[in-house]
Amino acid sequence: MSDMSLHETVAETEYEAQMGDYFALLKPRVMSLVVFTALVGLIVAPVGVHPFIGFVAILCIAVGAGASGALNMWWDADIDARMRRTAKRPIPDGRVKPGEALGIGMALSGFSIVLLALATNFVAAGLLAFTIFFYAVVYSMWLKRATPQNIVIGGAAGSFPPMIGWAVATGGVGIESILMFALIFMWTPPHFWALALFVKTDYGDAGVPMLTETHGRRSTRNHVLAYCLPLVAVAIGLGFTSIGGWVYLTVAVFFNAWFLKGCYDIWRRDEAQAEADKYKVEIQTFKVSLYYLFAHFGALLIEAALRSGGL
Repeated sequence: MSDMSLHETVAETEYEAQMGDYFALLKPRVMSLVVFTALVGLIVAPVGVHPFIGFVAILCIAVGAGASGALNMWWDADIDARMRRTAKRPIPDGRVKPGEALGIGMALSGFSIVLLALATNFVAAGLLAFTIFFYAVVYSMWLKRATPQNIVIGGAAGSFPPMIGWAVATGGVGIESILMFALIFMWTPPHFWALALFVKTDYGDAGVPMLTETHGRRSTRNHVLAYCLPLVAVAIGLGFTSIGGWVYLTVAVFFNAWFLKGCYDIWRRDEAQAEADKYKVEIQTFKVSLYYLFAHFGALLIEAALRSGGL
């Protein structure tokens, strides 16, 4: 074997993707939230679903979310390579080729949509198809690099799973599923922008117009409170629908009072105060936001369990 052929063999071995590299394309951490909220939407629906059909549906939703992640990584490979937080993702790190990511994303998209349609109904499959399209095309390819409201738009894609789960069971959309969608949608901006205030990002260097850099930190603080106010209304309102109850309302009142207080404190502070205590309020509010969705959707599960037990 010549030196040249040996070198080519070694190079091919170095860049041969592993299963873990392909799995990383699917953004498994994001997928876990998708699965949880979709499962809640399915369970709290007024129509029961056979456990096997429910399993297949949740699997399809998870695979669809993973497909969105792969397509997003394929399109954003250029900016991922310029940011410290994302430079080690499979494509910019050279472990997966862009064409492979595109192929995986397209194949998993088609598989998840078709299987969900066959296993459940066309409403649920249509919502899943729209979610993938919205995240991969409307958000990733169009608006992420065009507007500082990109996190709001991207958050919409992550808000559809409970609505899809509801549609799997009912074959349609109800006020309950719309409010579950709105809960995640309104939570995303204050959650992310609270983080952005105390974590330095390199989105600006990558050409992504994040609010903290395009409009400044004072404007970001205003936006945190502006989105938190309707979030509180949505969260409390959900408690007065057919899937709410005293357990959910107790949790919602507690967490929304806690989160609103944090967002208000973020709004009334300036950068000098934040730097003086090393962004203590911003960090605490972000930590509250991490538990916020889990607490609300967990309370909805408890309400469903109580109703099934006749309580």
